[in-house]
Amino acid sequence: METYKVHFENRFIMVSPEPDRLQKYGLFHKFYDTKELYKIITNFQSDKSLSSINVFGTDIKHLWKIFRIYFTEVGAAGGLVRHTSGRYLFIEKKGKLDLPKGHIEEGEEPQSCALREVCEETGITGHSIVKTICPSYHTYSWEGISYLKMTHWYLMTYNGEMIMEPQTEEGITKVEWLFPDELNSIKSSAWLSLMDLINCSVLKV
Repeated sequence: METYKVHFENRFIMVSPEPDRLQKYGLFHKFYDTKELYKIITNFQSDKSLSSINVFGTDIKHLWKIFRIYFTEVGAAGGLVRHTSGRYLFIEKKGKLDLPKGHIEEGEEPQSCALREVCEETGITGHSIVKTICPSYHTYSWEGISYLKMTHWYLMTYNGEMIMEPQTEEGITKVEWLFPDELNSIKSSAWLSLMDLINCSVLKV
């Protein structure tokens, strides 16, 4: 089933073709009117007491297009780096564990952006892309404009030195190399979107 999970920090809106009964939501909304949808998004942005909303409509392609028009869209790309030892590379930024990523520059391909950002944010070189993994969507506001960022993610392989020195000029405060069975321990210090990415990739590769 084609669905889109859009993160608002650690809250989210799930956009789906039918009601998602697998988890509890603060609100279910059947799409029928663009103005009503935009009102719901606006209210969700300001009302932090709602943890999640499920917006659904049978024509998911149309609904997703209308949903995206509400925002100014930006593109980003990043990497989930797996060392040949079996460890995965994580960084800490703004007090939260995350993966290296950044905005796609004009004319740049997502794959090139992901490789570049991993190098810039972690200092490693010689890493390469194995495959594409789940994209992620999250929103943020800047100077009164609401942005929707789609991040292209790639699983990467690396067999060089496991550099631990954080690239402080990039705003990174910590670098960690973790085995898959250590990932549960980071739930409290990671974004919900990161845990979703781990669940759909690390546990399936």
